[in-house]
Amino acid sequence: QVQLVEAGGGEVQNGGSLRLSCTDVGSTANCYPRGWFRQAPGGDRLGVSCITSDGVTYYQDSVKGRFIISRDNATNTIYLQMNRLKPEDTGLYYCATGERCSTWGPIAVRNWGRGVQVTVSS
Repeated sequence: QVQLVEAGGGEVQNGGSLRLSCTDVGSTANCYPRGWFRQAPGGDRLGVSCITSDGVTYYQDSVKGRFIISRDNATNTIYLQMNRLKPEDTGLYYCATGERCSTWGPIAVRNWGRGVQVTVSS
């Protein structure tokens, strides 16, 4: 059974970097597309990035060129390297598996993590 555990959130200043991780601790399956959503305070949960089981990556336009998603199938973990962070990147970041990927994250989400907080101060 898929169980997603996120780590790596925190607070950084404008222009800083953070790396998030998401490990599936409940299963050994690496066949699902997996990605990241974020939810700003008072806002909707929106997808930002996704990676397929064979490593094809997708990014929402607002993070393209700044965020890098990657996958380590040996540890059943995906990462989101976030560079040149901006205050508008602040929010709760959720890991999710889905049926397939898009530039708006996984589609037809099957599983969610609990989320980690990212705060970018100006």
